Amino acid sequence: VQLQASGGGLVQAGGSLRLSCAVSGSTFSNYALGWHRQGPGKRREWVASIGSDGRTNHASAVKGRFTISRDNAKKMLYLQMNSLKPEDTAVYYCSENGYELRSPPHYWGQGTLVTVSS
Repeated sequence: VQLQASGGGLVQAGGSLRLSCAVSGSTFSNYALGWHRQGPGKRREWVASIGSDGRTNHASAVKGRFTISRDNAKKMLYLQMNSLKPEDTAVYYCSENGYELRSPPHYWGQGTLVTVSS
């Protein structure tokens, strides 16, 4: 299974970005997927998950600003990020998880850098 994240970049505070993650080598639709991030000097943290049935869960720090979604036909995972804040600056990683919404990651993408300027 391979995951390729893209869409990161430099954006001003208050702006928006959409991250994408292409998944290959997987049955994809059977599994939950997730986004995670690691800011400068911080540990990696979970951002959002989406189940095979489309149910979602978002971390409190991003709830109401970020939205995770998936396209099973295209084997794509997305993260729409609105109202970005400087503290959202991080490398963002996508993951393919287990069968359940809250299952842990099994595979990771390489990460894409998001920088939010104040």
